[in-house]
Amino acid sequence: MSDINRRDILKGSAGLAAAASVGVGTALFSPLADAQTLAYKPEPGAKLRVLRWSRFVQGDIDAYMANVKKFTETTGVEVRVDNEGWEDVRPKAAVAANTGAGPDIILSTNDDANLYPDKLLDVTELAEYLGKKYGGWYPAGQLFMRPDGKKWIGLPLGASGSLIVYRESQVKAAGFDTFPKNNDDFLKLYKALKDKGTPGGMALGNATGDSTWTNWLIWSFGGKLVDKDNKVVLDSPETLKALEYSKELYATFIPGTLSWLDPNNNKAFLDGQLSVTNNGISIYYAAKNSPDPKLKEMAADINHAVFPVGPVGVPTESHLFFNQMIMKYTKYPNASREFLRFMMERPQFDNWLQGAGGYVAQPLRAYEANPIWTSDPKNTPYRDSVKNLRPAGFEGKLGYASAGVAADFIIPNMVAEAASGSKTPKEAMERAQKRAERYYKV
Repeated sequence: MSDINRRDILKGSAGLAAAASVGVGTALFSPLADAQTLAYKPEPGAKLRVLRWSRFVQGDIDAYMANVKKFTETTGVEVRVDNEGWEDVRPKAAVAANTGAGPDIILSTNDDANLYPDKLLDVTELAEYLGKKYGGWYPAGQLFMRPDGKKWIGLPLGASGSLIVYRESQVKAAGFDTFPKNNDDFLKLYKALKDKGTPGGMALGNATGDSTWTNWLIWSFGGKLVDKDNKVVLDSPETLKALEYSKELYATFIPGTLSWLDPNNNKAFLDGQLSVTNNGISIYYAAKNSPDPKLKEMAADINHAVFPVGPVGVPTESHLFFNQMIMKYTKYPNASREFLRFMMERPQFDNWLQGAGGYVAQPLRAYEANPIWTSDPKNTPYRDSVKNLRPAGFEGKLGYASAGVAADFIIPNMVAEAASGSKTPKEAMERAQKRAERYYKV
């Protein structure tokens, strides 16, 4: 997608044209962006089933379900919400797409929508309306557009920031007054923490969210999955340097990280086994809201930082993105669109952001002003997670191939193999190159 097309689309410049589209809803746009309205009339007798990832933060699901109840009271549309783990949502979504039966709406992760774009309902009108009303989508919104940049196949919901979570006292005891801002000092810190008996660790299993740190690692040395022409370029000197670095870093990790899924580092950190990891705000949220005095004491010692900047010289953030997809087979397309519109409007979305306690960062610029980001300074680093996010398919075009590589954990597997020594860095890199090429040749 060109910069010009992306800018035009993400700012919703085509909103007036969308207002004239036929049949899907009632759209009224005034010359003033803040005066526009859009509503869809649910089908008679409509009932919706929503499949979404289960909460790591209780306030997330509480606020979400309060909004669901409000939607039902407003429209009369009954909504059933099923919660599943991230690792379970993806295959269930794929089965639903391929069989043409299942939930009407699915909340999944990253650019999963690109795995089956023709099975999803077009939500271009709705996406352009929301973008125009709420200050525009961040560029990461392209995750939910067709590769030609002309149609939206899903709506961004936000992202759980993969930031550094650390114990201030233990980092200071290791000789660091502030958290390291470059890769060399980051490695020195991990080595010092191990020597002090207070090690760190990050997930190297097929963790949907927490393995995103491996993207940061590769990008921070200048490596990438594909170039701008979608040619796989993992096999490179930059990737090799990143993998050599990963061996040194992994040697300092707490045992067991090769099999870690998303819950594991939360549990290890809250159990006092870890001093540094990468995670969303859920660790801090759990400690701060726990009735256990020891965890409350830990919360006072927890802080957050963005990942260090590597040799490439620029931030290379990778976060777990959440999407909202309406399945094309739904019997209630208008009710489904109205549900997503309702949930993304300010009264509901603001309440959900606050209920989630900073666990999800907004995809629309207007919500940067939500008080959750300033009510506690420890929340603030997570605010810009979507704004600073690089798609997992960096730096090529997104589509089936990029979504497939992410779903197949090719980057995390490569880093795990090299870091653990099960393969040499060169062998791990060459294997990942071949695995990725299978997707990009489809």
